[in-house]
Amino acid sequence: MLIAFNKPYGVLSQFTDRSVPPRRTLAEFGLPPRVYAAGRLDFDSEGLLLLTDDGALAHRLSDPRHKQPKTYWAQVEGDPQEAQLARLRAGVVLNDGPTRPARARRIDPPALWPRDPPVRFRKAVPDAWLEIELGEGRNRQVRRMTAAVGLPTLRLVRAAIGVVRLDDLAPGAWRQCESGVMAS
Repeated sequence: MLIAFNKPYGVLSQFTDRSVPPRRTLAEFGLPPRVYAAGRLDFDSEGLLLLTDDGALAHRLSDPRHKQPKTYWAQVEGDPQEAQLARLRAGVVLNDGPTRPARARRIDPPALWPRDPPVRFRKAVPDAWLEIELGEGRNRQVRRMTAAVGLPTLRLVRAAIGVVRLDDLAPGAWRQCESGVMAS
């Protein structure tokens, strides 16, 4: 079984939390029993998270040798210039080494749900949206890449993993994906 879930902002990508006070987890969303996250999505990021009850599929989805491309929409602070986008496309050097080249382009603001809490708004500082596709998945990679080129991320939404897209899935909602969609 493969589940596409739209993880809301401020929810852990796991079913339990031992923090005091406890944070929100996947347990509150009525997901099928015995599924677990195949990969992670940061607490302060939103969007597509895949869950499965198939260990082999989970391994394929999270193993670096079989990485599925991941597409993100990043609202960034600043006005992206072509040189900054070119640096993202070429790969940037982070403190844990250089990233692989990424696809990066400016996009119109996507039609998204309101975020709670809302992203801070500063009249004197412009913002823009980028679509970034990665073939690797390091910890907080998109945020670190955009910061490295001078465009701090304000909001980050994962829109797709391989062929599975978020589409019109509402925050906190999930759907079962067609069997075999991530088989390759």
